[in-house]
Amino acid sequence: MIIIGEKINGAVPRTAKAIAEKDENYIIELVKTQDEAGSHYLDVCAGTAPEEEYDTLCWLIDIVQGHTETPICIDSPDAKMLEKVLPKINKPGIINSISGEGDKCEVLLPVLQQHNEWQVVALCCDNGGMAASAEDKIRIGMDLIERAGKFGVTPDRIHIDPLVLALSAVNDASIQFCDAIRGLKEKSPTVKIAAALSNVSFGMPARGLLNRNFLTLTIAAGLDTIIADPTNRDVIGNIFATQALLGTDKFCRKYNNAFRSGKIGPIKK
Repeated sequence: MIIIGEKINGAVPRTAKAIAEKDENYIIELVKTQDEAGSHYLDVCAGTAPEEEYDTLCWLIDIVQGHTETPICIDSPDAKMLEKVLPKINKPGIINSISGEGDKCEVLLPVLQQHNEWQVVALCCDNGGMAASAEDKIRIGMDLIERAGKFGVTPDRIHIDPLVLALSAVNDASIQFCDAIRGLKEKSPTVKIAAALSNVSFGMPARGLLNRNFLTLTIAAGLDTIIADPTNRDVIGNIFATQALLGTDKFCRKYNNAFRSGKIGPIKK
């Protein structure tokens, strides 16, 4: 499982406060804790007003690169901002994101063609909004794969997020999401499937319980990548446990090693 640490994001209230106050020590702590927890990438998102975004992203990138070798998942709703800030990043990572909305593909696919070691998150939405049915998620996902291929971006560089809807609004949201995973994998076996877990539980009580069980279902369906808090022991424990139960963790070695190292199970005193 590829883990993208989600905490350096201005949409998170405490991180937004640190960004506003230019609290470098707090950002450094987020880097170190997520790094030590095993993140493969660190999401970096300013979450500021557009006129402040470039300077804020540059500030965050400098801090992250000054304190870890873990690559960056650079995150902005503005495709042209992603293009502008990319030269500041010193090693290939993940661009977050393209979709069928607006001009995102037109702006970023040429960038990915030029920077051929970079990967990209591709969201299953277009100018009509977020796809609800598995069929529409698959249709948009395959269209994005096809468009990327015209720029030499192969499926193994793409993390498709089928975009789960809130269970409180769409009763079969998790079923449609998992069906989309299976359909996309069948049509494009080398593409990676990504998910931001917490959307499924929006508006519901005991959200963590829903998120963890949803994670289990998605891993069983073929999920490759999560954008999540790597310091959350329950989430990480779910990953190791599910992989062991599915037989993808040979002799449960990863599960046992994670337990011995204290990453999962009761907190050692």
